[in-house]
Amino acid sequence: MSGRIDHAEGNLHGIGSDGAGSAGHPSRPGTSRRQWLQQAAALSVGATGILGLGSAAHAQAQAPAPAPAASLVLGDQAGGLRALFEAAKTLDGAPFAWRWANFQGAAPLFEAHRSGAVDTAMAGDLPVLAAAVGKTALKIVATRVGQPDSLGIVVQGNSPLRSVADLRGKTVIVSSARGSISQYQLYGALEEAGVKREEVTVKFVLPTDAAAAFASKQIDAWAIFDPYYTIALQQGGRILRDGRGINTALGFITATEAALADPAKRAAIVQYLDRLARAGDWALANREAYAQVYTQLTRLPIEASRIITGRAAIAARPVTQADVTALQTVADRSARDGILPVRVDVAGITDVGVWKGAA
Repeated sequence: MSGRIDHAEGNLHGIGSDGAGSAGHPSRPGTSRRQWLQQAAALSVGATGILGLGSAAHAQAQAPAPAPAASLVLGDQAGGLRALFEAAKTLDGAPFAWRWANFQGAAPLFEAHRSGAVDTAMAGDLPVLAAAVGKTALKIVATRVGQPDSLGIVVQGNSPLRSVADLRGKTVIVSSARGSISQYQLYGALEEAGVKREEVTVKFVLPTDAAAAFASKQIDAWAIFDPYYTIALQQGGRILRDGRGINTALGFITATEAALADPAKRAAIVQYLDRLARAGDWALANREAYAQVYTQLTRLPIEASRIITGRAAIAARPVTQADVTALQTVADRSARDGILPVRVDVAGITDVGVWKGAA
């Protein structure tokens, strides 16, 4: 019997409010700005309406469960982790209580991580490094493996921009903030194309605000990650350059040092990671079922959900030395390019002793 506490999303930083809660439908290039934003908004609020009430009703029908040994606040981005766990059901019966806190991007998620409002977080490589620079007391405790084409630089379908070299003199919106995987992607693409960074105007905007600007055709190009990336493409956007050959496609689960210092919470985090690994194994073996649950939670069209879940960082495993080396390369390049103000020692923010693999 699960020891979970309120399973509704924390929604401390939502993904938007224009049309929030309305159903998503297959999109065409002519889809209105309002419909575009309805899909983005659904990523954060849709899950509460569909599964939150059902969870409460189910809890009322059961006898009271024994008090759990610990409780965790699980940080999430755009409902991705929650969708995975709801589909795989591997948190059912967990010996700890939990609740979700959902954020639209890594920047606000790590603000909560820094303040201790969440015990764990999930993010790509560079946001974890940026959080470490920002004095967030965290440790990397697990690795997630995805695909590098889950992010990229998109332009309008009828844009005259045909290559990264065409970005000279243009403005590129990067989501979500300085130190994001999208910034690393953009800088890597510019270097590859022989474009100096000072030849491009870069502005940092959180995903939903950037989505509004992209839908209104107010920006030249947008460096963005899934699920917003796929939504933009389904709305008629065109890929200028995706992350293949630039991004590591690695994501990481981090835990606060305070949570790891608490024996009960540390044990709960190990259980959480065990169950995350099993959820990933289930999703890889049941891709269509996973996509269907993702659609129910986010209210995105099933076509978009299949793409997003098909290339998401699903598999979870203990951190390897190869992961540390790959992340150190990102850290060194980011310090060289001025993305990060200082070099981060990856080994110093990694604790390989927390989790050894699913039991």
